[in-house]
Amino acid sequence: MLILTRRPGERVVIGEEITVTVMEVAGQTVRLGIAAPKDMPVYREEIWLAVQAENLAAAESGVDALPTPPQQAAGQE
Repeated sequence: MLILTRRPGERVVIGEEITVTVMEVAGQTVRLGIAAPKDMPVYREEIWLAVQAENLAAAESGVDALPTPPQQAAGQE
């Protein structure tokens, strides 16, 4: 893990397309601004972990867990 010291207004560049800017430091809270390509998802860690857990649960559920589509009326398609 790389550990850096930055002050408000200073940046960290990741690769060629991602810039992290320290916006504000107040007590033990740091506000960051992240500039990244629109096709690159950026998540807070707790959201990322929830998404991973949900994906894992969906992958482990059987076909029986899927809702049954309503039956079509006879002769209608």
